[in-house]
This record gives sequence, C-alpha cells and structure tokens, in this order.
Amino acid sequence: MLFHHTEMEFEETIAFMLRPESKVSYHGLIAADGRRCELVADGDIAWHAGASHFLGRTRCNDFLQGVAFAGDTYRAPLTDAQIASALEWLDRRWSSRGWTLERMTDHRQVAPGRKRDLNPPEWDRLRAAIAARFGK
Repeated sequence: MLFHHTEMEFEETIAFMLRPESKVSYHGLIAADGRRCELVADGDIAWHAGASHFLGRTRCNDFLQGVAFAGDTYRAPLTDAQIASALEWLDRRWSSRGWTLERMTDHRQVAPGRKRDLNPPEWDRLRAAIAARFGK
C-alpha cells in the first residue's frame, strides 16, 4: 500500500485525473473532510508510483495500491477525517489481502530523491494510526 499527497485540492485532483492527457492515477483519493473517490478499481493498475522500489521489487505500480490525500502535507497536516477515512479504506482490505504494517509505505520512501510525499511527521502520524488499528 502506497500513500501520497496530491498538492492539489480534492475536486482539482479528480478533474486532473480524468483528463485524457493525465499520466497519473490513484486507486483512491481522500479529501480533507474524509470523502473518498475511487479512481481505479482495486484489481487494476494505477499509475501512481513511477520509477520506484519497495520490498526488493521495482515497478511498484504493479503490486501496490495507491491512495492519495488531497493537499500538500508540507503546507497542512493530514486532518483527523483523512486519517479516519484511510483507516476505513484499509479496514475493508487488510485481512483479505494479508497486509501488514511492513507493507505500508509512502511515495517518498519508494522514490527517494524524486518524490517528497508524505511529509515525514505526517507519515509517522499515519503509520502510528495504522499500527494502532491493525497491530503489527
């Protein structure tokens, strides 16, 4: 599972993703108020990771789902509603996919030096919330 931030607002991100020339997509997008939009079905590949490496593999798009938080986590922290919505999104998939905390990451970590999302303190908050909800 790969988390991102969009740097754009929720509606702006959706409009951008729906343009034919857009080369980026996420499985899900979470607004500041917790609303979610599914942009790519779970079983389909979304184009969210680019050149990336995680768990000894390259091409993270092929094996990680991507969820983005609308906004820029360097300008504003994740809202409680965004974190709650992400946990709800994960809850419906966690057991059936056999996910563990070690399979959770953010864009900054799979594409170091190329991507900066999520802001490290916000990634720490999200990861702590995931650990509290799902354990290790």
